Amino acid sequence: MRVLRQVWSTIAVLARARRNRTDLLRALGRRPQLLIGTGLYELAVASSARVEPRLKVLAELKVAGLVACEHCLDIGSALARGAGVTELQLRELHAYRSSEAFDEEERLVLELAEAMTRVPVVVPDELRARLGVSLSKAQLAELAAVIAWENQRARLNQALDIRPSGFSDGAFCARPEIAAGRA
Repeated sequence: MRVLRQVWSTIAVLARARRNRTDLLRALGRRPQLLIGTGLYELAVASSARVEPRLKVLAELKVAGLVACEHCLDIGSALARGAGVTELQLRELHAYRSSEAFDEEERLVLELAEAMTRVPVVVPDELRARLGVSLSKAQLAELAAVIAWENQRARLNQALDIRPSGFSDGAFCARPEIAAGRA
């Protein structure tokens, strides 16, 4: 049931786009096998539901902010609101370590997103061990796949100059962290 709610929420957000909605589809449509592969992976990630959607979208937003993908931050902020992420959390994402807006599990998830987005990627054993206290191995695998996928997604959007589409028009949208000098 949670998967259906998550898919429905994503469809509702996509339907609200006011501009540039088809830019990525058009770009990937030039290579249909990439469009199909991307769609299948998006479906696999969306239908994997062992990790709370709120935690997954927080991780995705952290990656998008570090990579400075405005399109991902635009759609991610809209999805985050639907998953229960507060405006305060969106505003303080860059300061998650010291912000009281995040609980310990959320901080760990954001720390993993940060570690997986740095170049080179270094995920310390102690971080995996701390995550293992609250997440099963299956949940950790799902979360790592979501973070890796957002890295791919954000970097592809950056390379193809995919612009924000108005998903968060009229609402607060998380800001790029690199562009703001907070990385």
